[in-house]
Amino acid sequence: MMTQNADKNRSQVHFFCMDDIVPKDHLLRLIDRAMNWSFIYELVEEKYSLDYGRPSIDPVVLIKIPLIQYLYGIKSMRQTIKEIEVNVAYRWFLGLELQDKVPHFSTFGKNYSRRFKDTDLFEQIFSHILEQCYKWKLVDPSEVFVDATHVKARANNKKMRRKLAKREALFYENLLKEEINNDRKERGKKELKDKDDDSSGGAGGTEKEVKESTSDPESGWFHKGEHKQVFAYSVETACDKHGWILGYTVSPGNLPDSRTFKGLYDKIKEIGIKTLVADAGYKIPAIAKLLIDDGITPLFPYKRPMTKAGFFKKYEYAYDEYYDCYICPNNKVLEYSTTNREGYKEYKSKGYLCEKCPYVGRCTESKEKVKVITRHLWEEYMEKCEDIRHTLGMGELYKKRKETIERLFGTAKENHGFRYTQMYGKARMELKAGLTFACLNLKKLVGILKRKRKLEGYFSFFIGIVSNFQFA
Repeated sequence: MMTQNADKNRSQVHFFCMDDIVPKDHLLRLIDRAMNWSFIYELVEEKYSLDYGRPSIDPVVLIKIPLIQYLYGIKSMRQTIKEIEVNVAYRWFLGLELQDKVPHFSTFGKNYSRRFKDTDLFEQIFSHILEQCYKWKLVDPSEVFVDATHVKARANNKKMRRKLAKREALFYENLLKEEINNDRKERGKKELKDKDDDSSGGAGGTEKEVKESTSDPESGWFHKGEHKQVFAYSVETACDKHGWILGYTVSPGNLPDSRTFKGLYDKIKEIGIKTLVADAGYKIPAIAKLLIDDGITPLFPYKRPMTKAGFFKKYEYAYDEYYDCYICPNNKVLEYSTTNREGYKEYKSKGYLCEKCPYVGRCTESKEKVKVITRHLWEEYMEKCEDIRHTLGMGELYKKRKETIERLFGTAKENHGFRYTQMYGKARMELKAGLTFACLNLKKLVGILKRKRKLEGYFSFFIGIVSNFQFA
């Protein structure tokens, strides 16, 4: 039956309760039940004055607005405010009536720049939500997966300048320098002098030439694939085997994963890690030593040798630990020569012997016919990593990366607007990462609690059973 009551229905006056309109199983309702948001008042108490100025917007409302944005992957704060104006569930989550005016889209940005700037508020919010996951005994930090993803910065690729920047200090630089000098001293060689402050950008200098965005100088020039290059941020993340995000750091996109690992590791090293799983970008002697010395089992994948095709691989040269030398495939000795500045011991063959060797064409291209093999001072840690990789069950554990950390990145980019950022600066990128990962943990938490019936009637159900049993 056809009716023409649309105009009539639009003009009707109704009396209703907003709580009845929002579905009982709505995501925001489940999140509101799972979390007590009053903890935000304690975090921002020092940033507000009770005696001066006009009454401010509720800080919980201020935090919930960007939380809605990242929870539903809304592109901008302007669009988020438009969605809140017409979405009853959003208004209910914020505690706004239908007649209440929604804050202007610039409100959060102004509060961030004036009130929350240079604070760790959003990292504390992420940590508090993670603590709730721990309280439900859902997190298992014994096996941790680490990886990094790149988020495109709000920067025009054509607006850049070239500048000389100081080379980033390695977290193991001082320790390695000490061990290099000790090794050279034991072998009767002079200690290495400090590098000259050469601004030419050469190998021995402390400065290098980099591309810097004029729009967002804190981002880094990232090679995305073979052809595309963009300004981006690197977001390094750790999660457990169940997919709970345990920590994160934000760095310029031009820094490799091995350089930024220490910042993330310092945040998570005390949570009880037994095995840490990472890809080949983290497979360096310094990280292997750091983890093994701390009693953590590192699990890295196989890394293909970078030897030129047709030449002997490094593993075809046998290392003699007792005599500290290498034996080539023709059973000739490569003796120790020196320890270089990068921490590698150099072993060289005798050119006059190699000239007559039938394998010289597969061994070296040197004019002097001298073969050089390097071995890092911490090479034994890399050998331990290889032994761990071949341990029973480690292959299956490494395959879980695609089910954990890689899946998290895919979900964040596909559903939560994590492919790029609309904000400038590293601090705002940290805000985005913190709230996005907090949303991922929240969604996972309420989903599990819903399935286990721990949000509604869980305790009353078992209390009733116990009571009936006692009075029976």
